[in-house]
Amino acid sequence: MAMKPISLKQVTDITHGKYVGDPALADTLITGVVHDNRNVLPGNIFACIVGERVDGHSFAENAFSRGACACITEKELENPAGPYIMVESTLEAIKALGKYYRSILNIPVIGVIGSVGKTTAKEMIAAALSVKYNVLKTPANFNTELGVPLTLLTIQEDHDAAVIEMGISEFGEMSRLADMVRPNFAVMTNIGACHLESLGDLNGVLKAKSEVFAYMPAGSTAILNGDDALLKEYHPGEGIRKLTFGLSQSGNDCYAYDVKTIGTDSVSGRISFLDRTFEAELPAFGSHLILGAMPALMIARLLGVDDADIAEGFSSYRPVGGRANVTDTGFIRLINDCYNANPVSCGASINSLCSLNARHVAILGDMKELGKNSAQLHYDLGIHAAEKGVDCLICIGEEAAHLHRGFLSAAPNTPAYHFPTKEDALSFLSIILNKGDAVLVKASHSMEFEKIVDELMQLEPEELQPILSDKE
Repeated sequence: MAMKPISLKQVTDITHGKYVGDPALADTLITGVVHDNRNVLPGNIFACIVGERVDGHSFAENAFSRGACACITEKELENPAGPYIMVESTLEAIKALGKYYRSILNIPVIGVIGSVGKTTAKEMIAAALSVKYNVLKTPANFNTELGVPLTLLTIQEDHDAAVIEMGISEFGEMSRLADMVRPNFAVMTNIGACHLESLGDLNGVLKAKSEVFAYMPAGSTAILNGDDALLKEYHPGEGIRKLTFGLSQSGNDCYAYDVKTIGTDSVSGRISFLDRTFEAELPAFGSHLILGAMPALMIARLLGVDDADIAEGFSSYRPVGGRANVTDTGFIRLINDCYNANPVSCGASINSLCSLNARHVAILGDMKELGKNSAQLHYDLGIHAAEKGVDCLICIGEEAAHLHRGFLSAAPNTPAYHFPTKEDALSFLSIILNKGDAVLVKASHSMEFEKIVDELMQLEPEELQPILSDKE
């Protein structure tokens, strides 16, 4: 495979940089752009990023030794083993390259946006298209202003479609991403309480994410969650076709029904779109998966994929990272969903937990960046957990104290514990948990609940389980 041809001279012009090195090498065609010297392949450009802890310029020579044809730098290099292009900002140079490269592509590009479920939808869309088409999709954690252009620059000439996840946390960020991606399809999964410290409220979240529509080509399609109150009423603008999906049959172009979870192994449901019903079988845990399958089915059908190929593609779907991965440890059924958390995703995970035939234990931590309403949002989630049937709640963190209070307000006689830190909680887990429990672990990524998952993977029942009173 090869990327569309771009020479070092073109890179210099696109980035408004200064070429330093042998002029005879300026016509060299690049094979890709990377920012991690360990990933350099022959013919790549190595972009020297100045980070908080590491200065990429320190690894320029190593990149050359691995076969880099050039570097993009913000500084002069001493005795470099090859040419380099010096720019004011390496990040802005990569973004300029990503934008240019997207402009010379003639394949459908699908942008995936939303507060919750972006990665699931991205993976589902790629799976649904994968049997018929060669699909490029955003790798893990590459939905940022650096990751998006680097992803665009990995699109090869034999790719038929690209699925690009786009994550934001502030106003203007979506505009910068969309200016590069220019999606032909934009999937918006929902508008939820995320990054409220910078976006204010749900209307602010909608305003920030909907910046994408100003950068979509005429004739593009917006696929929005019609069950979301704000998206249901939102109109993406002239020249953009709006289609909606959801569990409600009223008003949605695509809807799902008869959704069933089959233990922790799979989810099934019927999806109606374009006057045809699709029998979906999704080999993973969580009824929320159907919300990723609907836009995937819509895009696949619109791009000419037949239902048999879509079904085969769905059968290859697997959760990514710490997203609803289920493991039978021999002691408990562990649901590792600790990649990130907000009120919408936590509510969905609790719903899925409580669909299982087991004692339902939820280990929940702080949900970050919820702004001035953080305490109330945590409290409300506690009420939701109680009403859905959580049998035992373990809360960890400062904000999670409000979650604990909310739970006890609705289920005062149900076991519920609060610990200030992970370390405080870890020594009690074997006392609180019982063999056969279904245990959900979820919190914002910065809480580092992977440490709890690691502990639970090793956990075995103690011979004696002393009575533990509800811990405040």
